[in-house]
Amino acid sequence: MEPIGIGIVGCGYWGINYVRVFQELPESRVVGVCDLSEERLSRVRQRFPMIATYTDLHTMLAAEGPQVEAIVIATPSSTHADLTRQCLLHGRHVLVEKPFVMDVATGETLIALASQQRKTLMVGHTFMYNSGVRKVKEYVVAGDCGEIYYLHATRTNLGPVRKDANALWDLIPHDLSIFGYLLERQPVWVSAVAAKLLHNSREDVGFVTLAYPNGILGHVHVSWADPDKVREVVLVGSKKRIVFNDLSSRESIRIFEKGIAYSQTDVDSFGEFRLLIRDGDIISPNVEASEPLKNQCAHFLECVANGTRPLSDGDNGLNIVKTLVAIEESARRNGAPVEVQP
Repeated sequence: MEPIGIGIVGCGYWGINYVRVFQELPESRVVGVCDLSEERLSRVRQRFPMIATYTDLHTMLAAEGPQVEAIVIATPSSTHADLTRQCLLHGRHVLVEKPFVMDVATGETLIALASQQRKTLMVGHTFMYNSGVRKVKEYVVAGDCGEIYYLHATRTNLGPVRKDANALWDLIPHDLSIFGYLLERQPVWVSAVAAKLLHNSREDVGFVTLAYPNGILGHVHVSWADPDKVREVVLVGSKKRIVFNDLSSRESIRIFEKGIAYSQTDVDSFGEFRLLIRDGDIISPNVEASEPLKNQCAHFLECVANGTRPLSDGDNGLNIVKTLVAIEESARRNGAPVEVQP
């Protein structure tokens, strides 16, 4: 089978990684790269002289030669909706970076358009393709964690401060996608507070609480103002505590075989359940070394070739947007709980 022709829209810090990865995958070849900046396109030509470059999307789509069959959109968040719509209307499959869109109605329209055009629509939630996160998922699916009590995530660093989105929309989608992947459900309501500590026009720090079905809680802290760079997700269950540290190459997963749960049989004289404390080892399981972005791109190519539904499809991306909309509303209301649109 001939390699799938890929067009990349946006070749900034993240977009150039897409160019590299799709060039490395044998199932694809990058046919064209589009960006408004001639300086960025010049850097692309230096690294990949065989790839055609464009400053206009329609020109790339209409160019003669190898056809662009699928488009990757790695541009500012505010442009995702219009670019995705244009590409779908031109009959191209689309992989769009997170967040999918900035409002729910637009996302619903794009999902319907992709279905009408019979094209693959996928959102770039890369952590769903991270081997460490998938290892945690194995323990959850096997029931090894027992009853899941809560998850909490910390995602902090000094910047980079975005011009097109605040820290909530920029950082929280990562952890919402991880929580949703592990729990296979979306939050029912959220409570959020945020602040503009750096005195710009966008919130740069936030604390978010999420309530999931079955009484499971989630908490996410994000910041562009913290000098300590942290990329950590913790799952606490009745049997195990699992820590995923994305910054650790040697021990990305640590499992604490400790937990606490109530006894369903032993009741003391006060009519209260006894708590059973479980103590065990701390282990670091072997995690397969792989590049999450490459895993994601290979999955996209497989879905395009076979017509299968992506793991992070439009519906998945839209669920995260629904949660982000509720988070933003709660932050506006100083932490008042807001229901997430089902």
